[in-house]
Amino acid sequence: MRNFFEDALSGRVDEMIDACTRCGKCVEACPVKTPAGITAPAQEVITGVIDILRTGDGPAASRRWASTCMLSGDCIKACDEGVNPRFLLAMARLAMAKATTAPRDQRREGVEQFRKLNLDVTVQSRMQLSDEALSRLGQKVAAGNPGRESGSDVAPDFVFYTGCNLLKTPHIALLALDIMDALGVSYQVMGGPTHCCGVGQLRTGDTAVSANMAENTLKKLARSGQVLSWCASCQVQFTEVMLPAYKREVGSRPFEMTPFMRFLGERVDELRPLLRKPVPMRVALHRHPGIPGVVEAAIALLAAVPGIELVDLGQPAVGLMSNAMRTLPDYKKKLQLQELEAARDAGVDALVAVYHVDHRELCAHERDWPFQVLNLLEVVGASMGLAYPDHYKRLKLLQDVDLIMAECHDLLAHHGIGDEAARVSIKAMLEDQPLPLQGKAHAQEAR
Repeated sequence: MRNFFEDALSGRVDEMIDACTRCGKCVEACPVKTPAGITAPAQEVITGVIDILRTGDGPAASRRWASTCMLSGDCIKACDEGVNPRFLLAMARLAMAKATTAPRDQRREGVEQFRKLNLDVTVQSRMQLSDEALSRLGQKVAAGNPGRESGSDVAPDFVFYTGCNLLKTPHIALLALDIMDALGVSYQVMGGPTHCCGVGQLRTGDTAVSANMAENTLKKLARSGQVLSWCASCQVQFTEVMLPAYKREVGSRPFEMTPFMRFLGERVDELRPLLRKPVPMRVALHRHPGIPGVVEAAIALLAAVPGIELVDLGQPAVGLMSNAMRTLPDYKKKLQLQELEAARDAGVDALVAVYHVDHRELCAHERDWPFQVLNLLEVVGASMGLAYPDHYKRLKLLQDVDLIMAECHDLLAHHGIGDEAARVSIKAMLEDQPLPLQGKAHAQEAR
């Protein structure tokens, strides 16, 4: 049975198919086409994608292009007809999932993925945070009291939407809140698995559950007409899939969503007087171009910090975030290694990432290379006199489940997290390492 969400998506797809001229510029602009081994003519590839959208199947090259998409967004800029090829590729993947997987299996896979997400976010945040910090991030605490989402009756200037996985690296989220406090804006924090964007369910083909989850979150986020998003994946899911579908159904959007980094970049002049402490470092920026304006905002923020020297490593900028590159794992490892080597050769003091996902994947490499791995807000915060310990990196550098369990014993017990759940999640944390560490011998040589 179809639902209104599927009807809205289908209507948007039909409109874009009608507008598409099959010129192939989107395929030609794609940075993943060559590493994915797509050699068919661009016009044939995009025509095949339209076949997939209509029937659930198409030529091998078109299926390959849709399946290896890293959401870099170059295709959107290349289109002269106002079509969003990134959205069409997401819908092509949805069509392929529906054509090859039974609805029961779609539902089961989506449930399993969500349960894993919920476990990992819950355990990894609580093995780092006190009740007070969890409450500040809008999460329920050990005593069962709600976090700050309940708030007052006065609508805030913004809702700060963490998404789910930012809570695994909570020092980044806490720095974001402190910076907003310093800017004098009011906000309400929402996020975690209870505020899921539904992207996982959409990937499995379960549009009904995806729509229900997203609509539930949309209603919560509508507490303010302006939402600041941290997660690039949530940003794309809401602004390119869910909000347009919602508007098509009800006639209006409940809020506008702005990436947090772009929000800060637009206020760099307000921030500048607060950047009082010099941070004498040579840094390189780990870049992903998927959300327009984010890299530019990050560069502007780093340039505003006194003492910072920004070094361009000349490396390819691909993908929405690091996890979007999982579609070509060998290519991803190659790019990460090239960047680490370039950072070493350039003699930087730190490799600085924007997103939480990038930080999780890169931070343990600090052990083996002669520079730090930091989040951009740590650099900005240092100049403002703001800092939080990066417990995630500290724990991950231990590289041992038992050592991490022992280190977090008191917090795990306080939050009522059993040993089995903790072990499963800690193991997942250590496995969140696409490019293997170099090993102890290399680490000693690097020092």
